[in-house]
Amino acid sequence: MFVSATTECFGYLPLDQAIGRLADLEFTSIQMPISTRDGHIQPTDLVSTFDDVVDRCRSTRRLDIVAFDVELEATGEEYYEQFDAICRLAKATKVVTLTVPSGPHGTPFNEEVEKLRRLVAIAELQGVRVGMRSQMGRLSEDPDTVVVLCDNVPGLGITLDPSHYICGPHSGKSIEKLMKYVYHMLLRDTSRDSVQVRVGQGEVEYGRLISQLRQHDYNRSLCVDISESADVDHMAELRKMRLLLESLL
Repeated sequence: MFVSATTECFGYLPLDQAIGRLADLEFTSIQMPISTRDGHIQPTDLVSTFDDVVDRCRSTRRLDIVAFDVELEATGEEYYEQFDAICRLAKATKVVTLTVPSGPHGTPFNEEVEKLRRLVAIAELQGVRVGMRSQMGRLSEDPDTVVVLCDNVPGLGITLDPSHYICGPHSGKSIEKLMKYVYHMLLRDTSRDSVQVRVGQGEVEYGRLISQLRQHDYNRSLCVDISESADVDHMAELRKMRLLLESLL
């Protein structure tokens, strides 16, 4: 295992500046968001200027890209065309894992299964894996639903964000059963009342998580995902989290 960080930690900055901040903090690997809403890479750019986007992704100050966090607003076949372009980008930049959101509450289960199966099939053609993100307000907020979805979609894994199982409506449920499905990890400190608190003031048991992951031979990234908060030294929090995780590895 190794420690990385998402450029979304500095989502308000241009991509090159966000990468620069993480390099200054001595991170060696990064995750990048691909989102119509606020991503450092726009999905539509992949369709119109694919080679330019590949060049941008290779200009990372020698930081390795470990994952893309994908959130698309397109619908119908356009959605799958954009996702296919992202898979080709992942192959071109040697990225193994793509993170996607699960459907919102109310999405019919069979419809979600069919969508995820199609995404996994598209990704496998490029040698890429799809991890469904743990997220409140979506089907993946319940660990039991995650297990059923992964079992019904061969090849599907999870991008595990423990915060959403500590602070969310299913707080208290064991997530140990999710460990065998983990493709990627997102980490910050969390309390039962707040998704993000200062490092050391929350309830995330980092040592236990790492031990559980090791039991399933997880050897990928522990990705720091800490947003700016009022009256908190953001750079210091990111540095503290990196040092804490590295001390446990």
